[in-house]
Amino acid sequence: MSMISVTVDGAARSIEADQKPTHIFADNKEIVVCKVNGVLKDLWTDLVEGDSIEGVSISSPDGLAVLRHSTAHVMAQAVQQVFAQTRLGIGPPITDGFYYDFDPQNPFNPDDLEKIESAMRKIVKEGQRFKRRVTTESDALKELAHEPYKCELIGIKGGGTDETNVEVGGTELTIYDNLGRDGQPVWSDLCRGPHLPSTKHIPAFKLMRSAAAYWRGSEKNPMLQRIYGTAWPSQDELNAYLELLAEAEKRDHRRLGQELDLFSFPEEIGSGLAVFHPKGGIVRRAMEDYSRKRHEEEDYEFVYSPHLTKAALFQKSGHLDWYSEGMYPPMIMDEELHADGTIKRAGQQYYMKPMNCPFHNLIFQSRQRSYRELPLRLFEFGTVYRYEKSGVLHGITRARGFTQDDAHIYCTKEQMPGELDSLLTFVLNLLRDYGLEDFYLELSTRNPEKSVGEDADWAEATEALRKAAVAQNLELVLDEGGAAFYGPKISVQAKDAIGRTWQMSTIQVDFQLPQRFELEFSAADGSRQRPVMIHRALFGSIERFFGVLTEHYSGAFPPWLAPVQVMAIPVADAFTDYLHGVVKQMKSAGIRAELDSSDDRMQKKVRNAQMQKIPFMVIAGEEDMNAGAVSFRYRNGEQKNGIPIAEAISEIKQIVADRLQV
Repeated sequence: MSMISVTVDGAARSIEADQKPTHIFADNKEIVVCKVNGVLKDLWTDLVEGDSIEGVSISSPDGLAVLRHSTAHVMAQAVQQVFAQTRLGIGPPITDGFYYDFDPQNPFNPDDLEKIESAMRKIVKEGQRFKRRVTTESDALKELAHEPYKCELIGIKGGGTDETNVEVGGTELTIYDNLGRDGQPVWSDLCRGPHLPSTKHIPAFKLMRSAAAYWRGSEKNPMLQRIYGTAWPSQDELNAYLELLAEAEKRDHRRLGQELDLFSFPEEIGSGLAVFHPKGGIVRRAMEDYSRKRHEEEDYEFVYSPHLTKAALFQKSGHLDWYSEGMYPPMIMDEELHADGTIKRAGQQYYMKPMNCPFHNLIFQSRQRSYRELPLRLFEFGTVYRYEKSGVLHGITRARGFTQDDAHIYCTKEQMPGELDSLLTFVLNLLRDYGLEDFYLELSTRNPEKSVGEDADWAEATEALRKAAVAQNLELVLDEGGAAFYGPKISVQAKDAIGRTWQMSTIQVDFQLPQRFELEFSAADGSRQRPVMIHRALFGSIERFFGVLTEHYSGAFPPWLAPVQVMAIPVADAFTDYLHGVVKQMKSAGIRAELDSSDDRMQKKVRNAQMQKIPFMVIAGEEDMNAGAVSFRYRNGEQKNGIPIAEAISEIKQIVADRLQV
């Protein structure tokens, strides 16, 4: 047998010419896929002289994606076994799992998912091999004539979305056959791959739920049935993930928002548009007030702008070129008609604003600016509106109307590095004040196909952001091509109490909008120069951050944010008047205190306060009243008795001032 020379995980090696990666990595069961010359490939891929092969473990990001995509194929095979007339859509891997879209005769129900999962387990046990087969467009159309959605994908080969590219991306059109024990195909699917060597490499999976979904995400297309599932390298990891989901469900801000009477989404208003109730308003105001205070300390100046504007403003900023799909449709206003109904004066298009930055540019431009005014830091709690598709709306963390804590800093190029450094420090420290501690940073770089501006400006801005990020001594992750059209950005990624990652603050350097708006300032030498513009949203939006904090604290906000900080509970009715006086003193001291004077028994009142996650309970009976004191019960169940009223007030105020959790 002839030999060829290859490189395996960086080491030179001579192998037999007919060997495949599956033979090379036969002793390492963790390797389920490989990279050949940097391209992800099946372990059954043919090798040639000079190839560089790198093993990819099932636990790596690439390995997990292949595991989940292969499990999606097994699910599709099982669906067509159980429901033979079902037609196939697409089945990509997603974060922590996968889905597959189907066109069944009847919508799936929970019992159907159990049947499908049972059929999947049999397929996994059979150890069916995934075998790649290159085909032509004409042959594929003949073979898949009974699958109309697959045939539609064949026509867009190489030009689809991330989801459709798992089927037909790349230059070759390929089909994967699942081979039975006799080596003959038992099921096939149009797919780019790669896949696991066989179904026996799927260690642990579970089907989660079904939902309706438009074909290829468009309301103009047929409604299909989507089944979501998850797959993991071990049963223990699957169990841990399911436990995480159960905990996340308990913390879901939508459920807690209703239980704690914080906010709601009235049907009369519309999807993605929330109203905040009095208790939610207290939390929100506390968040905003502290943010205002800290911004004032950092020399930000507060501005305000309207909710809508003529289209010309967003044409000038470029948003209508780059962001129109995310904007609400325009309103035609100021139109004048003749008596016969013909147009006398054409109306103008007005848009609800999706961004605040163009308005802040107009404020900068409203008069001549001097270098002595820079850096100029403009800040606004600006409500914006974005037409998110209904399928991606998620409570107040993904809404259609929300208020950004939006700032734009105008500075010189020389000031930019120092401004970015102090800005990132300010952002991280402020997030820490709200109780988030675990961060990493993500640097998003230019996408040449979706950006404007000079290469040199982009390079300078990207390097300045990189240096500011490195100075924070946090993990820095590169997001290649992820920047907005006008400049690179740093995103602060924060982990919550159960380890989930949320994108928080974003900081973007922008050389483009100052040019589009012809912004200038008088330099020290008398010349007119262009400022650098830095975009910064600290929370992302007040609503989203509210939702994140609700889930982070599981509704048990620290006292400084809690809607009700103290609930006063009398041991018996005879002590209600005494506690009424205590509550009055607390309110005078700025503490949000209430008295439970209901007819419930004391134990029920305590339970109610616990259910409402109130930080402190002050309880009084005869001994407390005679001593001018209260019993002090913390949310965690600890209790101190006989605390003088003044001391109780002082302790609560100090805990609130220090923003401590109890």
